[in-house]
Amino acid sequence: MSLNTLPLTLWLPFLLLLPLLILLKKNKKPQKHFPPSPPKLPIIGNLHQFAQSGSSPHQNLWRLSKKFGPIMLLHLGRIPTLIISSAEAAKQVLKDNDLNCCSRPSSSGSRKLTYNYIDMGFAPYGEYWREMRKLCVLELFSVKRVQSYRLIREEEVAKMIDSISKESASSSSNSCVNITEKLYAVMGSITFRVIFGTSFEGSDFEHDRFHQVLHEAEIMLAGFSAADYFPFGYLIDRISGKHKQFERVSGELHHFFQQVIDDHLKPGRTQPEHEDIVDVLLKIVKEQTGFGAAHFGHDNIKALLVNLFLGGIDTGAITMLWAMAELAKNPRLMKKAQDEVRSCVGNKGKVSESDTEQLPYLKMIIKETLRLHPPAPLMLPRESMSPFKVLGYDVEPKTLVIINDWAISRDPEFWKDPEEFIPERFDDSSVDFRGQHFEFLPFGAGRRMCPGIYMATTTVELGLANLLYSFDWKSPEGMKEADINMEETTGELSLTISKKTALNLVPVKFSS
Repeated sequence: MSLNTLPLTLWLPFLLLLPLLILLKKNKKPQKHFPPSPPKLPIIGNLHQFAQSGSSPHQNLWRLSKKFGPIMLLHLGRIPTLIISSAEAAKQVLKDNDLNCCSRPSSSGSRKLTYNYIDMGFAPYGEYWREMRKLCVLELFSVKRVQSYRLIREEEVAKMIDSISKESASSSSNSCVNITEKLYAVMGSITFRVIFGTSFEGSDFEHDRFHQVLHEAEIMLAGFSAADYFPFGYLIDRISGKHKQFERVSGELHHFFQQVIDDHLKPGRTQPEHEDIVDVLLKIVKEQTGFGAAHFGHDNIKALLVNLFLGGIDTGAITMLWAMAELAKNPRLMKKAQDEVRSCVGNKGKVSESDTEQLPYLKMIIKETLRLHPPAPLMLPRESMSPFKVLGYDVEPKTLVIINDWAISRDPEFWKDPEEFIPERFDDSSVDFRGQHFEFLPFGAGRRMCPGIYMATTTVELGLANLLYSFDWKSPEGMKEADINMEETTGELSLTISKKTALNLVPVKFSS
């Protein structure tokens, strides 16, 4: 039988399948090209590699990047997580695709502390976040506002210097001072006065307890909650006590802040010399201006105060602490820095904020400290909102994006002798930390960049300059400079990473 004489019924199935085959071929999607991934375990994925005991997450991720490349895809439980460890990849995320991934992921800790994301730092991208960001930039961190707190900063730094002088004078000539304790205390006092308008001494708060709650809140924001990573994880959190802990910490912190708000609203309250940040925010509540259509109330204030305190104390203290440790370890650099400050200030007895503008080497020291020891080595995670590509790899929506600033700022491709503390590398260099140089990102970049850069650097410059001007610093008796411990803290996950051991140095009062 010839083909021409085959019955139509035998041809019919092929004729019906032909359009379907054409349609399938036309609609066939291109193959996705995802970043390389380390092997993962069932259920937990790569969580065991992210948070190994005895080591820091940023160092774990840096070691993995050496094997799998500057862009990796991890799976933290059920959450796909992109790890960025190079300047070029960071540029493609923070600049080229900033709008595609400038939201924040949801987490049990951040949701609880921020009244369901009515803050600025953890709020998802959208109209509310844009209004809150504008409020912070214009009302809280403007040059005019930061300069209005100059007297507070200078008074608190002077108290720190006086405290060190008295402590060293009342002890033997080789008695050490705990620099770590002094720096955290001065940053706490400055932040407290700027935000609340009063010092710890003039408040109803117990100093150590307040700092303990803040520390627990930081762990709450950075740590792992089973509810965030596993189906039915909320049951694990309730059984383990994590849920109860979150309730306690958030409740205690919000009680602190509500008490401050109530004190500010009391009739006949004595007004401080300068309008503090709570006053500014209460004025916005009263007038409901400058905040778009959204209502701005006391809960918004408390959520924002969480951001201000967590970002205002640790980062400044950590930066000054690492700078002092590096200078104590390198006496030549210490002397060079002291000579600059003392030559500029002369016999005035203390460094004022106007003096710091004439201290270029001091600014190089701070830059180098932020490069080698970024206070927040992993930037706050972002969340992708739409698909995009990084270094040719596909990134899907709802992917967690973590940028390892610690790894990038030690990349030998950009930094010569990256493990060495060399402030001079910034001499005649255009590289800055304002979000335009992606090999140096201590304050981030793009829409989510930290808006408090000016306030942070102003405080750190003043504190460090006065420590260098007022004292010559020696290592404890029997210890060589090379013996100063430069290890980082490990253990509980935290937003910031500090020096593992306290920095104890011997101050020798400088006489101008």
